[in-house]
Amino acid sequence: MSDDPTSSMAGQDPKWQKDAADQNFDYMFKLLIIGNSSVGKTSFLFRYADDSFTSAFVSTVGIDFKVKTVFRHDKRVKLQIWDTAGQERYRTITTAYYRGAMGFILMYDITNEESFNSVQDWVTQIKTYSWDNAQVILVGNKCDMEDERVISFERGKQLADQLGVQFFETSAKENINVKAVFERLVDIICDKMSESLDSDPTLMAGGGGQAKGQRLTDQPANPANTNCNC
Repeated sequence: MSDDPTSSMAGQDPKWQKDAADQNFDYMFKLLIIGNSSVGKTSFLFRYADDSFTSAFVSTVGIDFKVKTVFRHDKRVKLQIWDTAGQERYRTITTAYYRGAMGFILMYDITNEESFNSVQDWVTQIKTYSWDNAQVILVGNKCDMEDERVISFERGKQLADQLGVQFFETSAKENINVKAVFERLVDIICDKMSESLDSDPTLMAGGGGQAKGQRLTDQPANPANTNCNC
């Protein structure tokens, strides 16, 4: 299956055709939300893109996407955000979309030990199928469910530090840190692009161009205050 969304989706979705035709942006970033099934990836995306939330769980089949344009540092940035299925049976489909992704939101559920233990497996998937410089943010979702918490904030932060990535706890239901995660990921990508352009001015970054980024073992710059205020 091709990772070119115009070949797999354009014939089905007029909205995609409209968005694909809109070239009025400075950068286009392809972002993926990955993690085990039922950690809240789809709800997280819908909260960010549409500011909506539903408690009904419907498992994502294969892969879906949203397009959102944001302004960061006087730049118009078009985000192509892909929501991936967590089930193993869809893995060969979803990993095809890793190629060309500039950022990953790697999500686990703070009420689910298994989803946290699977983070390292997802990191391996990123290293195997994406380019070396893709940016990653680790997200512990469902922090509104404090009574059911099994993964402490400290454990999540410790794992993020070990991986060399930034960490947020979030709640799609209560709209906690959802926007902050996307903004921080976009900022990291923009910063890395600027660094690459400074070191090699011949690089072209516009229109979805890619630049050198932070590896999973690098230390993140300017960590944000990511405490969950649940």
